[in-house]
Formats: sequence, structure tokens, C-alpha cells
Amino acid sequence: MHIVDRRLNPGGKSLANRQRFLRRVKDVAQRAVRESAREKDIKDLGKDGRVAVPADGVREPRFARQSGTGLHDHILPGNKTYVEGDRIERPPSGGGGKGSGEGGEGSENSEDAFRFVLTRDEFLELFLEDLELPDLAKRRLSVVETEGLRRAGYTISGSPANLALTRTLRNSMSRRIALKRPKPDEIAALEARIAATPSSDPDLPDLLLTLSSLRERTKRIPYVDPLDLRYRRFETYPRPVAQAVMFCLMDVSGSMTEHMKDLAKRFYILLHIFLTRRYRHVEIVFIRHTDKATEVDEETFFGSRETGGTLVSSALVEMKRVIAERYDPNDWNIYAAQASDGDNVSSDGPTATELLRAHILPACQHFAYLEVGDENGPRAGFVEHRTTLWRTYEGLAKTGAPIAMRKVNHRRDIYPVFRELFGRKDARAEAEA
Repeated sequence: MHIVDRRLNPGGKSLANRQRFLRRVKDVAQRAVRESAREKDIKDLGKDGRVAVPADGVREPRFARQSGTGLHDHILPGNKTYVEGDRIERPPSGGGGKGSGEGGEGSENSEDAFRFVLTRDEFLELFLEDLELPDLAKRRLSVVETEGLRRAGYTISGSPANLALTRTLRNSMSRRIALKRPKPDEIAALEARIAATPSSDPDLPDLLLTLSSLRERTKRIPYVDPLDLRYRRFETYPRPVAQAVMFCLMDVSGSMTEHMKDLAKRFYILLHIFLTRRYRHVEIVFIRHTDKATEVDEETFFGSRETGGTLVSSALVEMKRVIAERYDPNDWNIYAAQASDGDNVSSDGPTATELLRAHILPACQHFAYLEVGDENGPRAGFVEHRTTLWRTYEGLAKTGAPIAMRKVNHRRDIYPVFRELFGRKDARAEAEA
């Protein structure tokens, strides 16, 4: 029995073949997505994108002769060096044949990468799966934005419930004035004059003719015409709760390795994805610090390295300045995430604590501190050595301040830590039950 699937594929593409291809090259594609995430901006991560995988990763297996063994007979055209009947010595192993020629399979000039486009969902699926993301949590990240209705002027047709009475009567009055429709008072005055006029009065026929003309004109020009009707018009629009700003604070001193920065970047990516599902407009502010803090762009934030000591309060002072200048807490939902290896000058602890308690935390919806460590360190949830900054923030958290703290050493622990920091309280209660 043969079954032929004749269902149309959207856009003329074979979805089954596409999914089969992604399953076949899943491991290679995951590595490509991981490398692509290093180069992508946080804002661009959730968009469709091209990824490149090695050609060997997508080439199907095939049988072929091994060119260096066996007996092969070739007939070649002659030239100045070789004439008919000459025998050519076998080339050294791997030194000839198609593999060494330009454009061959072993050539440096041959195409060594296969590029294809991943949709937004496919890219996030591969990226988040590397973080050991459960299927239920993946669906929770995809929150559909609700839509609202707002006034969008008037229309000449619609539901009677949406009739704009004031606008309709205004149009009616304008039309009646323009067409000179007789007023009711004018007709009533004429009727009273006719009633008081004796039948022998020679002006009575003219008065009756005028009254008949006014009544006829009143019938031809109605008080409310269908052309006067106006209905309130509504249109749908995405209704975000509010606009949000995401502050990324990171220590960039010499003690922060590339592995630590990669952990911080992955955490910031998840935070940005989380915020863009709930807010239509999200801005990002990057603040990096050693013993001095500056607001920079994303490329400088993750790429440039600096030397010097570590003074965490400098980043908090810079964040306070930016909030005061551009982000009023009454108009913005403010989220902050700080990544550091925990080093800080011990004398800076009281200053940082006071800045957080008096200025930063009251303005923030959420403040998360992520302490990144060496890849060979303990797993998330275990803090063997409490760093200077950890002890400072821990003392602040014990007083009831709204600050969340976690430690992570490996990228597979990023999402579990993120879920602990930003999970809903009712969801956590159900999971514990």
C-alpha cells in the first residue's frame, strides 16, 4: 500500500523535510546557535537568523572509491612531456587527485559551511534547550500579548450601540442650516397668523400657499437624515502593562574571565526575552565598572577589558544617575541584574548597602544579583566561599530588602537559576506541593 500526502505546505515548503533535517543536524545546529549567540546582540537574539554549520555536518554518507589504493586505468591526452605509450608513476598518497585541486572537496577554497535560516521559535528552541529548559517552562516564556480597544474616530456605519449622538445631531444641524429647513417656530407663527386672519381678507390665500410650501419643504428636508449618522469607531491595539527598562551591571575588572562574561550574557539574554514577552517597549542600559563606572553600548559592555580595582558602589551611583535623568519610576518598570565574581573593596560595603536601600531598590521592580564563578566550581545552589560582595548583599537580604541572589558556574545552570529568580510565587507553591 502506498500513501501519498497531498496536503499543501505553507509557502510551498516541506515542513516535514525541514523538521527531519533539523533533527538530523541537531547537534551541529546547536553548536552553531551557541556560537551565533556569542556574536548576536541581546535585542537581535529573538529574531530570525542565519546560522552556518560545517558542510560535513549536513552531508549524507555515501560510498566512494579510495583514490590511493587499487589499480586504475586512465587514458590521458598527450603533451610535450608525455607521448603515446608512456606510463605515469602513481602519485604519492594524498598528493594528487581531486582532493588537492582548487574547488575540490579538500580544497581550502571550497565551500566549508552550509547556511540556512532558522525561524525565531527554532532559534530559541535550540538556544534554550542547551540550558536544560523544560517544555512547560518554554511555554511559559511565550506569553501572548493581550489586545485592547481604543477610539479611532467615527464611521458612517456601525452598531446602534456605538451611535455617536452628539456628532450625529451636529451633522443634522449643519445640514438643516445649509438647506434652510423651516424652523418649527416659524411655521407655528404662520399658523397663528392664519387663524387670526378673517376669511374675507385678500391676503389669506397667499398665507395658506406659504404655509403649504413651508410644510412641503419640511417634509423634503428631514430633521435627521441617514447621511447625518455617525458611529464611534474602535480599533485593536497591543496593550502593554507599561514600558520597562533593563539595567545590566557587570564587573569588568581583570578577575572577570571570558567564561564569566559568557554566563552573564546568557543571563541577560534570558532576562531580555522575559521582559519582551510582557512589555512592548523595553530599553536596555549597560553599565560596566571597575573602580569607576560608565554607561556603554553592548559591544563595549561584553567585548572590552579593563584593569583596575573593583568598586561596586560606582555602578550603583551611575544607575541612580541614569534613573533620575531618563527613567521616572512612575512611568517605567525598572529591572536590574548585576553580574560579578564577588570581588569588592571591603570598605565599600556600607556605601553600596545604603545606595541600594535608599535609592535603587525602592525604584526597581526586581533586582537580581548573579555571582558567576569558574566553570569547574560547584553547581548552582552551593556557595562554599562567601565573597565580599555576597556577604554585603546577604546582610541586606536578611533585613527583608527585595533583592534576589544566586551563584552559577556553568551555562547549564543559567535557566534553573533564572527560573528561581523570576518564577511566579503561585507556580513555585504548586511545584513544592
